[in-house]
Amino acid sequence: MSEYYNYILVTSIVGWCVAQFLKTIINLIKYKKFSVERLFGAGGWPSAHSAMVCSAAVGVYRVDGVASTQFAIMCIVALITMYDAMGVRRAAGQHAKAINRINRILESRPASSGKPLEDIAQAANTGFAVMKEYLGHTPFEVVSGAFLGIILAFIMPMNI
Repeated sequence: MSEYYNYILVTSIVGWCVAQFLKTIINLIKYKKFSVERLFGAGGWPSAHSAMVCSAAVGVYRVDGVASTQFAIMCIVALITMYDAMGVRRAAGQHAKAINRINRILESRPASSGKPLEDIAQAANTGFAVMKEYLGHTPFEVVSGAFLGIILAFIMPMNI
């Protein structure tokens, strides 16, 4: 075994990379357009965060066993990460969509409409920023990412 090979770290990074690559290909097929942002961005199918933490959890299981403290900690981290992706981050993405929709409506109105939000934006000389909408995940995206990470962790060699 190589002293420079860390199975848990490598399998986690591979899980993230494979999920991001799949996400980019799925986006390319769906929209017929390549998006570099999908290679690194959050949100979408499958969840790279879920793939990464689940592959790490399975990696710890394979190295240290199910009764280890490390495995318990990784399971907790994985559950928190996946819960956050479906909850807080998903809600933030939905809020961003609504705010962007409101901003498009406000931008289409005349500049001197007397609307308070427009006046504030014009006074700040910033206009309306488009908010990032891909933030969280649906339960399907999270579960898909988790399965991907689990499968990859069992496929990855523990020793080189």
